[in-house]
Amino acid sequence: MEQYFNSLFTNIRFSDIVIPSVGLKDILDILIVAYLIYKIIFWVKETRAWVLFKGIIVIFAFALGAFVLRLNTILWIFSKTISVGIIAVIVVFQPELRKALEQLGKNRHIFDILSFDTSQSNRDYTEKTVEEVIKASEKMSAVKTGALMLIERDVPLGDFERTGIPIDAVVTSQLLINIFEKNTPLHDGAVIIKNNRVAAATCFLPLTESNDISMDLGTRHRAAIGSSEVSDAFVVVVSEETGAISIANGGVLYRNLSSDAMRRMLLQGRHGATKKRKRIFWRRGKKNE
Repeated sequence: MEQYFNSLFTNIRFSDIVIPSVGLKDILDILIVAYLIYKIIFWVKETRAWVLFKGIIVIFAFALGAFVLRLNTILWIFSKTISVGIIAVIVVFQPELRKALEQLGKNRHIFDILSFDTSQSNRDYTEKTVEEVIKASEKMSAVKTGALMLIERDVPLGDFERTGIPIDAVVTSQLLINIFEKNTPLHDGAVIIKNNRVAAATCFLPLTESNDISMDLGTRHRAAIGSSEVSDAFVVVVSEETGAISIANGGVLYRNLSSDAMRRMLLQGRHGATKKRKRIFWRRGKKNE
C-alpha cells in the first residue's frame, strides 16, 4: 500500500510535463469511460450499495491519512488485505451486481442484434391468451378471489416454473378460475403462462426488497413486484381483500386497472406492438405508492 501511494507522488516535476496531442480516438475513449463512470455512479446511488460505497470511500480516506502520517503498521495491514478486500467487495455487492447484470441482460436493443433465436414469434402470446386472462381476472375480481399470473416475455421464467406443479394446458378463463378457487390444492402461489399455455401453478416468487412500496400491499403484491424486478414478465394480480386488478412490470405496480387498460398494456407489450405503451395507458393506473 505504501509503495502504491509513493508511486503517485514521487518523481513528479511539473516543469517536465508535456501536454500530449489529443486525437479523435482519444476524445471518444474519454467520453466512453466518462459515460460508464457516470452510469456506475448513478446505478450505485439508486441502490442500497450507495451506503456501502461511502463506507469504502471512508476506508480509502483512512488509508490515505495513514500514508500521510506514516503510520506504517496500518499501511502494512492495508497492503496485506487489499487483495482479500476486492473479493470481499464482490461478495458484499453481490445482490446489486446481480441486479445490474439482469438489467443488462434484459436490454433488447443490444441482444436483438446478437440473437440467433428464430422462434421468438412462436413464444409471443396471442390476443386470445390476453382475453382469457382478462376474463378470468374480471370474474375473480367480482368475487374477490386472489390470483397471481405471470405472462412470460423475453426473460425465461424456468426458475420460477420449476418451483411449482407442471400443468401444460391451453390458457382458458375457466382453467385459471378453477386454479385460484379458494381451498383448492393449486390456489396458493403463482401461475406461469408461456407459449400461450399454462405451464405451471403454485409457483413461488421472490418478494421485493424495496422500501418504497405502500404498506397496505400484502405478500401477493410484493411477490408480483419482486418477480417483475428480475424479469420482463407482465404479472397480473387480483387482490383478495379489495378485488382490485393490478399489473406489475419492471419493478413497478400499476394498481386498480380497468379491463381496457389491461388489454392495452398486455397487447402493446407484445413484441410486434408499438413501444409507446408507457405514456399511452399506464397513466390510467396508480403506481405503487
